[in-house]
Amino acid sequence: MVTFSEAVVAKDLDAVEDMLADEVVFTSPVAYRPYPGKAITISILRAVVEVFEDFKYIREIQDDHEHAYIFTAEINGLSVTGCDFLTFDEEGKIADFMVMVRPLKAAPALAAAMADRYPSIQEAAARIEETQGK
Repeated sequence: MVTFSEAVVAKDLDAVEDMLADEVVFTSPVAYRPYPGKAITISILRAVVEVFEDFKYIREIQDDHEHAYIFTAEINGLSVTGCDFLTFDEEGKIADFMVMVRPLKAAPALAAAMADRYPSIQEAAARIEETQGK
């Protein structure tokens, strides 16, 4: 079975989607409110892999249900360091997914790149929900 970090680095978002709990909550480093639900979370993650260049995980810290994956990437020529904080539920699914990035000037670059994609993110999430009968 592929791990979360292996799936992300390989851009295997179908595998990542299978790892998400239906009621996962995604907390973005650039949005005020968290995004609840698998459909919006995977739609955001699919857009993020298009935005970040040269993405790689450089360190993993984990205990039973909490994992932190520190990454480096580039966005619009800016070097970014960030961390994916994941909480896994009793079934081994990702129930909480929070991302943080630094330096500060990388956050507006990420926000702008994601804002450009947000209408298509919402459309993708709506299509997923329709196919799941929600």
